[in-house]
Amino acid sequence: MSYLNEVFGLRGRTAVVTGGSSGIGRAMAVALGRAGARVLVVARREAPMAEVVAELRGYGAVGHAISADLADRAAVAAVIDKIICGYGEPDVLINSAGVNRRPPLDELTEDDWDVTLAANLTAPFLLGQAFGPRMAARGWGRIINVVSQQAFRAYGNSGAYGAAKAGLVGLTRSQAEAWSRHGVCCNAIAPGVVHTPLTEPVFADPATVARHAARTMIGRNGVPQDFGACAIFLASNAAVAVTGQTLFVDGGYSAT
Repeated sequence: MSYLNEVFGLRGRTAVVTGGSSGIGRAMAVALGRAGARVLVVARREAPMAEVVAELRGYGAVGHAISADLADRAAVAAVIDKIICGYGEPDVLINSAGVNRRPPLDELTEDDWDVTLAANLTAPFLLGQAFGPRMAARGWGRIINVVSQQAFRAYGNSGAYGAAKAGLVGLTRSQAEAWSRHGVCCNAIAPGVVHTPLTEPVFADPATVARHAARTMIGRNGVPQDFGACAIFLASNAAVAVTGQTLFVDGGYSAT
């Protein structure tokens, strides 16, 4: 157990998880807390965040909530100040918050485009710019960006969402190039088709659910709990030589 704690343990680390109030972000936030990290959950809705904080505390972990709309640049700046002034500089940043506007491309409005890119790409950039150099100065850090299959292939009205997630894959590599030599490993996680509040419209159609499940190698679609241990791996000392990569956590969906 001492070896596992040394390699995978996060005691003494502070982790910021955007979008940590539900779905994949929530599963990651709880997992990091159970591994010993102090977790700062950033999301819009206060009630779901309070549930996550209560769950963390139920495991004996430390959790705090910060409410913000990360599609608003001023709100992102305010979050950065709150984190640094109230909790200190984080060791781990997970960008899981996202906006999922996906109308057909010929119906995509400029507002759809602006909001989607602001939440899915600009906010991770701004948070990375704030915390990445500070992690590098301390000689240790982890940035994990949650991307999408649609960063690599177009389906389901990818539109602005696919473009933003593809940009986030590129940003991940740029962050890795900038800071990895200073001990800051930067990676992305690409989910498959995962049942979360964000994907409820997809899972409302049984035929679509079955079609996606059949494409996987494990015979099922994803669930948020698939991502907790993956987040621990990338956030821990175990990933000391893993950087600039995209980890597909999709049950083989992308390999077929």
